Amino acid sequence: MPTTISELTTYLESIAPSHYQEDYDNSGLLVGDPNAEISGVMIALDATEAVIDEAVAKGCNLLVAHHPIIFRGLKRLTGRNYVERVVIKAIREGVALYAIHTNLDNVYRNGVNGKIAEKLGLQNTRILSAKPLLKNGLPAPDPEVGSGMIGTLPQSMSEIDFLQHLKSSMQVGCIKYTPLRNREVRTIAVCGGSGGFLLPKAVAAGADVFVTADYKYHEFFDADGQIVIADIGHYESEQFTIELLHEIISKKYSNFARYCTSVKTNPVHYY
Repeated sequence: MPTTISELTTYLESIAPSHYQEDYDNSGLLVGDPNAEISGVMIALDATEAVIDEAVAKGCNLLVAHHPIIFRGLKRLTGRNYVERVVIKAIREGVALYAIHTNLDNVYRNGVNGKIAEKLGLQNTRILSAKPLLKNGLPAPDPEVGSGMIGTLPQSMSEIDFLQHLKSSMQVGCIKYTPLRNREVRTIAVCGGSGGFLLPKAVAAGADVFVTADYKYHEFFDADGQIVIADIGHYESEQFTIELLHEIISKKYSNFARYCTSVKTNPVHYY
């Protein structure tokens, strides 16, 4: 029996409810008819023209991306920038665009940070900064919802050995990090994407290393000898979200094709 776009998005939002997204976010169905039957799904971190071309070539009429291509209101569609060109191409090619962003970041089970923790082999994981949940009129932290994650390595290792483990596990070419403290590390905090706002939480939780991305020069000083900050890059920290979404969708549906994009959408290059 065919599956509609709305049936799939309802399932995805049962795992990562849309009301868990941050106020600035724009997750959800951005382009397309929710009642259309799915011919195939392409999964990517970003919606780009090249990814839409790939989706069309594979016979997919739905692109599920982590990052929303539309963050702010569009007043015109003239193709003057990449956002407008992507939206125009999606409409022209009949490819629906769906984004599942910070709501997927903010769930403990089947979430972005859980995938990072899995790649690093972390155990005894928990949400780093739990969001309040109203219970009987009293706000209390919800251990299933919030930002970042913290856990422990199976065994302690040197800082250099951990950085090598991080580099290989997350498949990154380089890591920007703060001065090492010449200590064994075991407790690791992680946050996919821009996680600098969680540094105080990571320090308070006793993390030896905080793995995240998008740190600015002066922000590295905030480690202040209390922790090692390891910035692995935004794309690099979230790249396995593609694999995560493929797993989530494939566990539920088998009546349409599901593809992970082969297009590397990272706009940052290293020489």
